[in-house]
Amino acid sequence: MSVFLRIVGIVNAAIWFGAATFFAAGVVPGVFSQDLHKLFGDGYLYYSGAVALVMFKRFFVLQYICGTVALLHFLAEKLYLGKPFSRIGTALVLAILGLGLIGGFWLQPKMEGLRKDMYFGATPELKERARHSFGVWHGVSELANLLVIGGLLVHLLRVARQTDGARYGGVLFPQFRG
Repeated sequence: MSVFLRIVGIVNAAIWFGAATFFAAGVVPGVFSQDLHKLFGDGYLYYSGAVALVMFKRFFVLQYICGTVALLHFLAEKLYLGKPFSRIGTALVLAILGLGLIGGFWLQPKMEGLRKDMYFGATPELKERARHSFGVWHGVSELANLLVIGGLLVHLLRVARQTDGARYGGVLFPQFRG
C-alpha cells in the first residue's frame, strides 16, 4: 500500500506541476502567437481571448482535481501508514488549491466580464476602464500563476523526496544510519 500511495502522490504532483508549467509556458503563449494572429486577422485579440477563456476553464478543473487528489493522498497516508500530517505540505497544497479556486470561481468570471466590457461596452469610457481593470487583474493573475508554479515545484520535490531513510540509511548505505 505504501508504494501505491507514494506513486499516486508523485504522479499527481508531477501532473499538476507539469500541467501548470505547460499551460503557462506553452498553451497561453500559443493562443496569443503570431500564428493565431495570422489565422484570426483583425479579430485576433478578441478571438484569442475567447479561446484563452475556454482553455482556462478546463485548466482550473484540472487544478481542482489535482488539489483534491493531493489532499486525499495526505489523508490516505495518515490513515493507512500512520504518517502525521505535514503542516508545511498541507498548508502548501491548501494555498495552491485556494489560489486555483479563487482564480476559477472569482477571478476568471471577473475577467470575462471585463473582457466583454472592453469589446462591447456602452461607452468609450466604460471600454477604457474595463481595459485598464483587465490589465491590472491580468497582472495579478500572472503573479499568482508564478506563485502556484513555484509552490507546485516545492510540492513535487517534497512528495518525491525519500522520507523513510532508505536513500542514505538503508541497505545500500548502512554506514549512514542515524
